Amino acid sequence: MDTTALLAIAAGILAFALISRRAEAGMVTAPMVFTAFGFVAGSGVLGVIDPQIQSSSLQTFAELTLVVALFTDAARIDLRRLGSEHDVPLRLLGIGLPLTVAAGTGAAMLLFPTLGLWPALLIGVILAPTDAALGQAVVSDARVPQRIRQGLNVESGLNDGIAFPALLFIASFAGGAVEDLGVGSGEIGAMGWASFILGQLILGPLVGLGVGLGGTYLITRAHAREWMNEIFLRISTLCLAIIAFTAAELVGGNGFIAAFAGGLIVGTRSRVVLEGVEDFGETEGQLLTLLVFLLFGAVLLPELESLGLRHVLYAILSLTVLRMVPVALSLVGTRMAPATVLFLGWFGPRGLASILYLLLLTESGAVPGIEEIQRVVFLTVLMSIVLHGAAAAPLAGRYGRWIKTQDDAPEHRPTFPFPVRMRSMRQKAGKT
Repeated sequence: MDTTALLAIAAGILAFALISRRAEAGMVTAPMVFTAFGFVAGSGVLGVIDPQIQSSSLQTFAELTLVVALFTDAARIDLRRLGSEHDVPLRLLGIGLPLTVAAGTGAAMLLFPTLGLWPALLIGVILAPTDAALGQAVVSDARVPQRIRQGLNVESGLNDGIAFPALLFIASFAGGAVEDLGVGSGEIGAMGWASFILGQLILGPLVGLGVGLGGTYLITRAHAREWMNEIFLRISTLCLAIIAFTAAELVGGNGFIAAFAGGLIVGTRSRVVLEGVEDFGETEGQLLTLLVFLLFGAVLLPELESLGLRHVLYAILSLTVLRMVPVALSLVGTRMAPATVLFLGWFGPRGLASILYLLLLTESGAVPGIEEIQRVVFLTVLMSIVLHGAAAAPLAGRYGRWIKTQDDAPEHRPTFPFPVRMRSMRQKAGKT
């Protein structure tokens, strides 16, 4: 990336920062702005930023961002309270997520019959995780019952980590060697599969757990003895994520799963380290995320030029029926109002995880039908950025005012407040 591109990116970030508080209160979100900015600055319009989707630098940046996202999301989930107090996210994750993958796969096979089962499954998995940052007004609007806000927030924080192992297995069946995902050849025998499962599902988590336990102990002790200042407390959380990732890769495990496992340990072992993770996620982590949306916008045009009616239809179905029906089925028995079920079903934005999963698959270059997968995923994410971003604030306000009149509704049942995935600037200002 040359000097002109860096200047454009820095100037764009500064320009949005100057109006960020006002933008947050309306229908314009940061992902919308940065995607649009990337599109205008990209090769399709001005040509100032011209990243290639197969470039090694873009893939490295995507890997780093995914490692940080998995680590910070996992750290913010208190598993000890999740089972007893959060039935909504457990239903969304345990029932809704698999059904969404199945529905997305079925729709892909119907609309793109030449793809085959495994590439269709990849589409279903890539577009299943949600991104609460695209509808930030929903999880930060106090008028929306806490049980509903936390349901969407916890679902968004966990589903990308849950979906990633499935992506690894499906990618191994879909085509040749997907080395950067830790997946060997699709034509491996029983011993090969045993080795793969050992590396992905055992070595990866074990390394992550070890790094999380050891790192948390060292940071907590250093902080208690006042050897560490607050700045390096935040920096150390990034180091733990990278150490977990790289150590797992070196021993044959999956680094992404290791980062997620390490984050889970951090979230349950030390409040001091967890606060460092939250602070990092609000600043450096958010910057990484917004840069992903900027680069996403910059590589959009070539993918959009070859779109057809089937791609548009799939994107619409993915954001509506393919999400809403599984959510409705997962909430059977909760006695929630139909409006609440629709609200939860609609606010399942597709964003960061879908983009990063696609970039990692693209890097391998071995998945059949990857061009078709790219078009479907890019269009769906683009529509989600615009539609969910614009609808978040007005629909959250309208739903919040309505549900407030339903005094005895189960939606008002209190729950323990998990930390949100990305706190709003207004909430952060209230703490200081």
